[in-house]
Amino acid sequence: MLTPYVLGLVVLVLAPFAVTLALAFTDFDLIRPPVWSGAANFGELAGDPIFRTAVINSLVFAAIAVPLRLLIALGLALLLHRRVAAGGPARAAAVLPTAVPEIAYGLLWLWLLNPLYGPINQILRLGGENGLTAFGRTPPLWLTDPAGARAAIILMSLFTIGEMFVILLAVRRALPRDVYELAALEDATAWDVVRRVTLPLMAPVLGLLLIRDLIQSLQFSFVPALVVTDGGPPPYATTYVPLFIYRTSFEYLRYGYAAAATLIMLVLTVAAVTVQWRLLRRYRDLYDV
Repeated sequence: MLTPYVLGLVVLVLAPFAVTLALAFTDFDLIRPPVWSGAANFGELAGDPIFRTAVINSLVFAAIAVPLRLLIALGLALLLHRRVAAGGPARAAAVLPTAVPEIAYGLLWLWLLNPLYGPINQILRLGGENGLTAFGRTPPLWLTDPAGARAAIILMSLFTIGEMFVILLAVRRALPRDVYELAALEDATAWDVVRRVTLPLMAPVLGLLLIRDLIQSLQFSFVPALVVTDGGPPPYATTYVPLFIYRTSFEYLRYGYAAAATLIMLVLTVAAVTVQWRLLRRYRDLYDV
């Protein structure tokens, strides 16, 4: 029964990893045969300012977007776990953005974020005069300002939390009712119930989702950065590591260089996940969960 899984693992994961590992130490442009270059690609990456910017952008994106995505998914799960009349449409609305194809999702946000006629800036201008907001400030230039472009990519990521929401919703509904009845008998406040009952019981799943979303966040930024901001505005404000790898390999045909960047991204991801895993183990040992 494990044969299909093992076959898929070998063909789709292990074999591409082995090829990437081998190409990372070569000079390969898909036209000429690979030429062994040793660690030259890694040395060049260490001094590449564009790659350095891409790494920083990816780390900042993960540090901001991942906690926000988890908090929003958790908040929606706690709000919508009860079976009420309007609960079904609300839960469907929370899941729907995740089901939209990535390219279509990016094109939709390209319209929403347009500084001139986009609905987001139109709403921000309500109550203001001469194109300013009600606070007398210029609406964000989502597509032309570096800070606005980075904020736009993070904003886009906050709506694709359907899978996380469904998992947390199922976990919340599976929690035993006895503990909540006991909390009600002790006149616990709603915040005390969430803080002392719900969150500790959901902590293991929250930790796993945090690790999983950290891994996925480095990939999520690729399509929005390519479709909405095209890696800019200059100088490379929204060039993340996946976009850097894509352009290095498919636009500049430097497959060995791109493979080396891929390995560095893998090492950074493993390091971040290891830190999170150690923190989760310490939490589990401390609170015996």
